[in-house]
Amino acid sequence: MTFGRTRSVTLEGLAGAVVEVEAHLSGGLPAFMLGGLPDTACAQSPNRVKAAAASIGRSLAQDRLTVNLSPASIPKNGSGFDLPIAVAVVAALGMVPPDRVRDIVHLGELGLDGSVRQVRGVLPAVLAAARAGCQDVVVPVANAAEARLVPDIRVHAVRHLADLIATYSGGSETLGQGVPDLAMAPALAVADPPDLADVVGQEEARTALELAAAGGHHLFLLGPPGSGKTMLAERLVSILPRLTRAQSIDVLAVRSLLGVTAAELDVEGLPPFVAPHHSATQAAIIGGGSSAVRPGAISQAHHGVLFLDEAPEFKTDALQSLRQPLESGEVVVARARATVRFPARFQLVMAANPCPCGLGFGKGVGCACSPMAKRGYIGRLSGPLLDRVDLQVQVPAVTRSSLAGLTGESSAVVAARVRAAREAQAARWSSTSWRVNSEVPGAQLRRGRWRLPKSVTVDIDRALDRAQLTLRGYDRVLRVGWTLADLGGRNTPVREDLGSALTLRNQGPVAA
Repeated sequence: MTFGRTRSVTLEGLAGAVVEVEAHLSGGLPAFMLGGLPDTACAQSPNRVKAAAASIGRSLAQDRLTVNLSPASIPKNGSGFDLPIAVAVVAALGMVPPDRVRDIVHLGELGLDGSVRQVRGVLPAVLAAARAGCQDVVVPVANAAEARLVPDIRVHAVRHLADLIATYSGGSETLGQGVPDLAMAPALAVADPPDLADVVGQEEARTALELAAAGGHHLFLLGPPGSGKTMLAERLVSILPRLTRAQSIDVLAVRSLLGVTAAELDVEGLPPFVAPHHSATQAAIIGGGSSAVRPGAISQAHHGVLFLDEAPEFKTDALQSLRQPLESGEVVVARARATVRFPARFQLVMAANPCPCGLGFGKGVGCACSPMAKRGYIGRLSGPLLDRVDLQVQVPAVTRSSLAGLTGESSAVVAARVRAAREAQAARWSSTSWRVNSEVPGAQLRRGRWRLPKSVTVDIDRALDRAQLTLRGYDRVLRVGWTLADLGGRNTPVREDLGSALTLRNQGPVAA
C-alpha cells in the first residue's frame, strides 16, 4: 500500500473544519512535498516528521512523499498537523494498517525525538470534530484534559509517535494512554477574589455593582483617585454566579486558542476578569493577527468582566471598537483571507477620573484643569459608547465619617441576593434564549406581554420626550428597572424602580 489517509481539524477563529490528510508514496527522486494552503508553521511539518521518523528507526531520506491537506482551498494553520501527517505517512509506508487510521482525528506537534507536544486550540478542534460526527480523536497528553470536556467523542492521549504506531500495528483496540478526568487533573491554585467588605463606604456605588451583577449590566464609575473605583470593579467577580460547565467550555475554548489548558481553568468556577492596560491596541482589545487571528481581551472576558481602568486613556479606536460587540455579544474580525467571529458576551466596567489631574470632582478644590481640558478628557469616551452603558455612577472621595462607619456587606451576602435575582430572571425568560435582563431586546420590554403600564413608565417617558434619553438608553433603563424588581422580590417593576434606574444612569459625565 502506497497511500495513507487520516483526519485532522483546521481552525478559523473558533470555527473548525475537518481536514483529510492524505499521503502518497511514489517512485522518483527523494522529496517530501506538502500542499493544501499550509501556513508557515504547518509548512515546516515535513522537517519535523522526517526527524521524528528517523528517531523511531525509519528514515524518509530516500522516499518520495506527497502529502495533501484536503480541502485544499481552506487555509491550514499551526503545528498541530505534524501528528496527522506522520500517521498518514506511516500508513502509506505500510507501517500501520491504513484502514485503522482513516477515520480517526489526530492533533499534535511532533518533537524531533518523536514526542507528541501540546498545541493550541485543541478544545475548539475537538468540538468541531464532534459536530462533524467523528468518533475518535488522538491528542497530546498535555491537551487531554481539555479535550475530555467534549461529550460524544472518544479521546485518546499519546506521548510519543512510537507508542501510537505500536498500538495501531499491534491491533490493540485501546489507543494511547487513558485520559485523566478533568477533576483529577492537576490544577493551578486559584486565589479567591477580593471581598466586597474591603470597600469603605460608597453605598450607592455598591448598589450599582450589585445591580450590574444581578442583571448583567454594564457599569461606568466616575470619581477622583483613591475613591475605590478599581476596588469595586475587582470585586464584581466575587458576587457574580459561578460559571456553568457549558460556560466554562466556552471560556476555555477561547483560552485554548491562546495556549491555556484546562488545568489552568477552574471549571464551574469564577467568571474571567480581564483588565488590559490602557496602552492596549485595537487588535489587543478585539482580536487580530497577520496569519492566524487570535482572540482579544473582549473574547477572553466572554461570560466574565472586561475592566477598563482609566478608560479615557485608552486609544480612541480601541474604545470605539467596543460598540458593536456590546450590542451583539460577538466580535467580527475581518482580514483579507477570511472573516473570523469570536464570542464576546462580557460585562463592561469602566473607571475614570473626572479630569486629567483627577481633582475636578464636586467643588473641584485643587483642580488646575481648564473647563476645556475637562470636557476634552471625558469627551474621549464618545456619546454612543456611553449610551450603551446601563449604569453610570459617581464615586465620591472617601471621608473620615466613612472610615468610622459600619463595615459593608461581604461578597457572600451580596452574592446570595444576586443569585436569587438571577434565578428569578431564569424563570421569567426560561422559554427564550435570554438568561439575564441585559440580554432582552428592548422591543420585547416595550410591547406585548412585558410592556409596563404608563403609570410606571411616566418618568422615563418624559425623559425620552425631553431628549434626556435615547431610545437605546430608554431600553437600558427598562432592563435595569426589571433587575431592581428582581432584587426586591417583585414580579414586575414599579415606578420607583424605573426612577432609581434613571437616576443611576444619569450620574455620568454629563451630570458631573
